[in-house]
Amino acid sequence: MNKILYLPTRYFPSISGAEFYFQSMAEILTKSYGYNIDIFCSNAIDFKALRDSNGKTVKNNDKYFNAVNKLKINRFPIDYKLSLEGKLKKVKEIDAYKSLNLTDDCLKEILINGPYLGDLFNYFIEQEELDYDLIHTTFFPYFNIIMALMIGDFYSIPVIITPFYHFSNPRYKNTYTTEVLTKFNLIIACTNLERKFLINYLNIPEEIIKVISMGVDYEKFIINRKRNHKFNYSFKKNFIGEDKNKLILNCAYKNYEKGTISILKAIPYILEKMKNVTFVFIGPSTMAYNRELSRIQKITSAKIINLTPDNLTGYYDKKKISAFQEADLFIMPSRSDAFGIAYLEAWAAGKPVIGANIGATPEVIRENIDGLLVEFDNPKDIADKVIMLLKKKRLRKKFGLAGQQKVQKYYTWEIIANSTHKIYQNLINELE
Repeated sequence: MNKILYLPTRYFPSISGAEFYFQSMAEILTKSYGYNIDIFCSNAIDFKALRDSNGKTVKNNDKYFNAVNKLKINRFPIDYKLSLEGKLKKVKEIDAYKSLNLTDDCLKEILINGPYLGDLFNYFIEQEELDYDLIHTTFFPYFNIIMALMIGDFYSIPVIITPFYHFSNPRYKNTYTTEVLTKFNLIIACTNLERKFLINYLNIPEEIIKVISMGVDYEKFIINRKRNHKFNYSFKKNFIGEDKNKLILNCAYKNYEKGTISILKAIPYILEKMKNVTFVFIGPSTMAYNRELSRIQKITSAKIINLTPDNLTGYYDKKKISAFQEADLFIMPSRSDAFGIAYLEAWAAGKPVIGANIGATPEVIRENIDGLLVEFDNPKDIADKVIMLLKKKRLRKKFGLAGQQKVQKYYTWEIIANSTHKIYQNLINELE
């Protein structure tokens, strides 16, 4: 039985693609392949909490604090009191850090991102020994990935990272922070485009980069009368009534990077051509989103349903699944996705998707086969593509079916876990 240490930045009830990926891998690899996986992470829920005490954290009395789906979770508090200078000094005194040969600028930039988990690192270096076969961490550019490297160096354990590198986002091209990626034994990229970028832009040796896509629980989203939320819960009935409006769905972090604010800006253009449309936004809100939502509600009569994680019970909340199943199309015109699990969820439900023609998305969405691509942050282009799809029922069905078949063949979590298992075993065997 192989023993693996997982060091993600956060864990459920934090909801994003990175957390969902690690949770899915931990549960499937434990159950189906017999791995013993220990999970250590911060107690942060949202991004703000990674560096700001005013962010959302998991409380000790929360039912998910110590365990999620029968897997033990070891959460450590983030140190918000120690100054940046204090953190720099402490880390630079650690021998395991010195051997990484990172520049001070790299360490400083990543420490600013957080989360600083002094207690977690102390816990590990106080152990007499660690019998892990490997360490797997995520995601770039947060401080837990440096801690993973230090722990790996201290105990001579190989370290893997799935960075979810958003190479189309200018903030991720900081030459100071990217040097840390050259220190890992293995990098798992989500797409071939990400892999090529890591090789060509960061000069990372191609032999240490493997590609494993994201996955989806196909059976949860597929419309099936034997096992399906649609037939015992209806999103439209509960939120819209008997309204026959077309339903446009977005499920993402509600910010500029994910394209959510661009969707809001596209609403007036859409309503000029089609009146009977309802817009559904599911995901954590931001101040920028709330401001734009307020503006749109003042200048239009748009029907907008706004749900956040506070309204949901988790990844497989019946409201969310029903929204995917009853939507006419799914849209997430993001530039900050290493893959985009939400596209897979939409395809599993047989729905067409719209994404941005930037970053990794053109590899994920096959344009004019299972979806459409738009220019990032172009509300008029978004509106034109949405209107075109809403007017063509046969095309929506064609795209949705093509996506559904692709997901079933290549992108279930079981398929992704099997690929991850093989990579783990290859690395473990190479180093024996």
